Amino acid sequence: MPEFRYVSWSEYGTLTEALAEKVSSGSEKFDLVIGIARGGIPVAMVVSDHLDVKIDIINVKSYSDIAMRTSPRILTTLTESVEGKAILLVDDLVDQGDTMAFVKGHLEQKNPRSVKTAVLFRKPWTKTEPDYFLETVDKWIVFPFELGEVNRLRAAKGGLLSEGK
Repeated sequence: MPEFRYVSWSEYGTLTEALAEKVSSGSEKFDLVIGIARGGIPVAMVVSDHLDVKIDIINVKSYSDIAMRTSPRILTTLTESVEGKAILLVDDLVDQGDTMAFVKGHLEQKNPRSVKTAVLFRKPWTKTEPDYFLETVDKWIVFPFELGEVNRLRAAKGGLLSEGK
C-alpha cells in the first residue's frame, strides 16, 4: 500500500486559492474552465471564480481502488461547446497522466483555440506535464472530501487509519 498524505480542509482551501492565483496572474486568458470529476470539480470552481469565466464538468473514471488504475473512460460529457475557445482543464492531481492526456485529446478533437492544464499536485513520474501546478509529490494524496472512501477501502484491505489526517 502506498504512503499517504492527508490534506485537511484548511490546507485544501489554501492550495486551491494558490492555484487559482497562479493561473489568474499569468498572461493566458481563458474562455472556459473544465473540471475533471470528481476531484477536479472543487478546484475548477475556485479557479473559474477567480478567472470570472464559465465552468463545465467532464466525468471520467480512471481508478477502481487505491492505486488501482483502469483505462480512462468518459462517463458524462460537457454541456458547453469548446470550439474556438481557450480552455483550462483542471483536476486535483496528475499521477501517470493518462486521464489528463485522454481528456485533453478528447477536447482537442472538438477544435478549441487552446487547451491548457492545471492541477494542485503532480507526481514525479507523470507522462503528462501540467501547464500549472503547485507541488510535486510521490505520496497518495487523500483529499478531505474522500476521507471516508479511502478509509473504507483501506479497512477492506486490513489497513489502519494513518496519522496526519
